[in-house]
Order: sequence, then structure tokens, then C-alpha cells
Amino acid sequence: MRKMLAAVSRVLSGASQKPASRVLVASRNFANDATFEIKKCDLHRLEEGPPVTTVLTREDGLKYYRMMQTVRRMELKADQLYKQKIIRGFCHLCDGQEACCVGLEAGINPTDHLITAYRAHGFTFTRGLSVREILAELTGRKGGCAKGKGGSMHMYAKNFYGGNGIVGAQVVPLGAGIALACKYNGKDEVCLTLYGDGAANQGQIFEAYNMAALWKLPCIFICENNRYGMGTSVERAAASTDYYKRGDFIPGLRVDGMDILCVREATRFAAAYCRSGKGPILMELQTYRYHGHSMSDPGVSYRTREEIQEVRSKSDPIMLLKDRMVNSNLASVEELKEIDVEVRKEIEDAAQFATADPEPPLEELGYHIYSSDPPFEVRGANQWIKFKSVS
Repeated sequence: MRKMLAAVSRVLSGASQKPASRVLVASRNFANDATFEIKKCDLHRLEEGPPVTTVLTREDGLKYYRMMQTVRRMELKADQLYKQKIIRGFCHLCDGQEACCVGLEAGINPTDHLITAYRAHGFTFTRGLSVREILAELTGRKGGCAKGKGGSMHMYAKNFYGGNGIVGAQVVPLGAGIALACKYNGKDEVCLTLYGDGAANQGQIFEAYNMAALWKLPCIFICENNRYGMGTSVERAAASTDYYKRGDFIPGLRVDGMDILCVREATRFAAAYCRSGKGPILMELQTYRYHGHSMSDPGVSYRTREEIQEVRSKSDPIMLLKDRMVNSNLASVEELKEIDVEVRKEIEDAAQFATADPEPPLEELGYHIYSSDPPFEVRGANQWIKFKSVS
């Protein structure tokens, strides 16, 4: 009897130690799902587009919120580490554009493929890598996703091909080539090929459009239009800012890239179009970056602080999702605050690892040049210095 009373006492004392907010969340009855109206997409050479209503489940809503908040906090931590000179070199942050990377991933399958330009941290995370691996790569450590050798612009994961530093080069031959491989191998897969509004005027983009249309490749060309190519506004850089019409003979749609549900539904629509064998399709995501082009750009010489603040206050993707979920009883403010705390801790733990993990040794400089290849010697900066390359 005494043992039973002691066990009951331990259970009750454990319950009493739970935070009051968690008890409140656990006792509250939330809706399982809710239906939302979303902005209609502008269409080009399409009779019908994505739906204008969508259902969001509580489970998906919480997942999307956590992922977007993780990307936001990870980028802010990268900003801090860069200013402390722990991260060096090029560093392009995507805070403000979280609905793009999370929404695109929500609309495709893990077996589908994705390639993007140099603003790649968010996509690296949504494609399955941990914050720890990403931050360690940014700090050039052995535990990074590319062993500390890639840095900000060269991160890779399963079915994710980077992170590419040359403007527009990821579209052709790489993005269109991956789509060609999908078709050649007879797999029901698509390739999301992303580029920015600044790269949209590159001639190689139009070469990719032409080949993809001729061969009916399952390629979704995606222009992330964040309104500024480096420090130049789209109005000053492009004679036509209707990027979703740039494919001419390729159908296109313009999407609210600040709304994760709009992005998700548009991506599902585009993926279904490609899988049906109709060929490529073009998406323009209208989005916005809060940081400058890169960490060397303060971001306020070509736009005003008031403009940035207005976007933050009216169109922030995390705020929009949060308001929807709270107002439709999919989640409570307290529950989302708990997620915020957990995300902050995850980011801090990852940052500690990224600063304590050792750098790769010099003798590994020539490693991983080729995959599944016998070891061979690589000449260094002069003919007397040689490194061994191991796959």
C-alpha cells in the first residue's frame, strides 16, 4: 500500500511541475483543420490555376510554423556570427522569404529535386539537413554539411543540388539537366529550378526555357522576385517585370510568395502539371528579403527603412500564418510561444557546436574531388606541394 501511495505521489508531483502554459494547451480543444481563402494567382497561357481556397490541418500548421521560425532564427544567428567574424566570406540571408522555401517543400515529394542560387540556407534546411550542419558549414567546420569546404553558397543534401554562386548558372545546364534525367529515367519526379529576379535577364535562362519546352521536361522554373537584384530595383533592371510571362510559350503563374498556403497550393498545381507530361511551367514568387543582398550590403541605400518596416508589419509570412492559426483555433498564442522557445534553444545549441567543432585539417584539402574514385595526388599552390584526394 505504501509503495502504491508513493508512486501516486510521484506522478502527482511530476504533473504539478509542468509549466502552466503546457497544462493549458493540453486541456484546450483545438480544431483539427480550417479552410482559408488565398489570393488568386495571375495566369499566363493557363485556363485554370491553383485553387483559391485551401485546407490547413493543425498538424501541418504547427509544422510549417516551426520550420519558418527555425529558418528565421537560423538566419538571424548567422547574421550575429558574421558580425563577430566567426562566419567569413560571402553570406546571403533569406529572412523574410521563409514562405518560399517551406511552401515549396510542402508542395512536392521528398523524391523530387531542387536546385537554387546562393541564397540557399532555408532550402538546405527544408530539404532535410539540420541547423547544426548548416551553421557548422557557415563557420567552415568539419561537422558542416560539406565538411566545412563549401560555405554559405555550396550546401547539398539528398535531392538538393545547392547553392550555386554563378548568377543563373544553376538553371542551365544543371536544373534543366536534372529534369532531363527525371524524364530519361522514367521516374515520376520533377525538378524545382530557382533563380532570382536579377538572374531573370540572363540569356542562359531563355536557352533553358527553349530546351525544356522542346523536350517537355518536368521542370518548374521558379523566379524568386524579392524586388531587388543586389541593389537595383526590378523596375530599373527589367523592361518587363512580369517574370511569370517570360517563358512566352511556357505557361506561368504569379504567386503571393509571402503566404505559405499560396506557395504550397501553387507548387502542388505546378508539380501536377509537370507530372502529367505537359512539359515545364514557370512560377514567379513575389517575396521580400529583410536583409541586404549579402552581409556586405546594409540594404538601406536603395530602399527606405520605412519600406522594410511596412512589409514586416503587413506581410510577414510567419505573422500571417500565426494569425490564421490563432484566429481559427488551430493553435494558441501560448503554444506558438513554446515553439519559439524550443527553436531558440535549438539554434543556440547549433551555434555552440558550430563554433566549437574543429576545422578540417589541411591534409584533407584535396578530398572529395571525385565520388567513388581511387585515391590520387593533387598539386598544391606550387609543384612541390601535393595533397592526396580521397573520395
